[in-house]
Amino acid sequence: MIGRLFQWIEASPPRVLVFGFAAVIALGTALLRLPAMAADGRPTPFIDALFTAVSAVCVTGLTPLDIAGHWSFAGQLTILALVQIGGLGFMTLATMAAIFLRRRITLRERLILQESFNQSSIEGIVRLVLKVIRYTLVLESVGALLLTVRFLFDMPPERAVWFGIFHAVSFFNNAGFDLMGGFRSLTGYVGDPAVTLVTAFLALAGGLGFVVLSDLAEYRKTRRLSLHSRVVIATSVVLILTGTVVIFLFEFANRATLAGLGFGEKLLAAFFQAVVPRSVGVSTLDIGAMRQATQFLLVILMFIGASPGSTGGGIKTTTFAVLAGAVWSMIRGREDVVLFRYRLAQERVYKALTITLFALAVLTAGTMLLSVTEDRQFLMILFEAASAFGSVGLSMGLTPELSTAGKIIVILLMFIGRLGPLTLAYALGTRQRRPLYRYAEGKIIIG
Repeated sequence: MIGRLFQWIEASPPRVLVFGFAAVIALGTALLRLPAMAADGRPTPFIDALFTAVSAVCVTGLTPLDIAGHWSFAGQLTILALVQIGGLGFMTLATMAAIFLRRRITLRERLILQESFNQSSIEGIVRLVLKVIRYTLVLESVGALLLTVRFLFDMPPERAVWFGIFHAVSFFNNAGFDLMGGFRSLTGYVGDPAVTLVTAFLALAGGLGFVVLSDLAEYRKTRRLSLHSRVVIATSVVLILTGTVVIFLFEFANRATLAGLGFGEKLLAAFFQAVVPRSVGVSTLDIGAMRQATQFLLVILMFIGASPGSTGGGIKTTTFAVLAGAVWSMIRGREDVVLFRYRLAQERVYKALTITLFALAVLTAGTMLLSVTEDRQFLMILFEAASAFGSVGLSMGLTPELSTAGKIIVILLMFIGRLGPLTLAYALGTRQRRPLYRYAEGKIIIG
């Protein structure tokens, strides 16, 4: 029986990813349940340990417990390790270990890596893994150094070093866990350009995707960017600029957010709030005190999320760009979807539409179920569901007050959001063979 189960899992790369992540979560839950992981030396309730493990492995950042107050140093270190595994992917770390041990990477392992990084082929997949490790170590090290230097002005050296390392790893992997205590996130640094800009840089670097980072790193040699990188960068810039302007205008006179800040601090805070919904999940403003229009904008940005092959979630920037391109082509009466003078295959458009509808269905179902289990305002529930599904971690304050049923729903949303609805569908279903015939074309009225 067990042998058949392993054969069934190994037969499909999506299944390996799903059950691999589940195994890491199970191990993380067991570790976080240990008395030594809690600051008070008592075992953490199972549902809270499971919630924290899922949030860490799925690099979300939502937590029912205060990371700084509840967990001991060992607990915080375990959470950070789970974040790193979840951000890079367990197959990336397994491949690195195999390369270190000089073991050959098999075809099946390359196929799993291809699925993990959402690549179209296995060509160069091992080289991409090596780049991923290298970029991660460099960017996290630089981020940790810069944050440590800044935190030295606020705390003892050993605490500043730990804060620098923890937040650099958390922010680059778009996890959003922080050690500031009291669920305050980074509100104490709203006008601090050092913490704000370093955090935004780490979040953007982790959210662009490793393929784009590779293109940017090699641009001086190649003097060209792939279509994928151009679409990701252009879409990201448009979303961030639009978000910054809208948040600045909506919150300009809000006394609970931007009104009490100087003009430069307002721009900095608005820019930061436009970056963090992409998936990082920390904030320098009180999300619950924002205007409802701003909160709804953040829901949209969280739903779009980061980019393919990154540490972030959401439907991804390229999916949004393809759908926008399809709408623009339809408005102009053109049959082809064209981005940067390249025509996209219909398969890409169908996949983007499928991912979006799957995501909307999951988010709708999660929101409806949370509306049953939690007696809160609808926008607060929608915000929490979108944050969980988009692997973001922003919260209006609902997560610490969730019921047990609500926590289970959010756990499922985080898990589905991290792996992607299509990956789960492929893992649990069976791929259909190409049909031998096509049906006659039919016509229906649209619109």
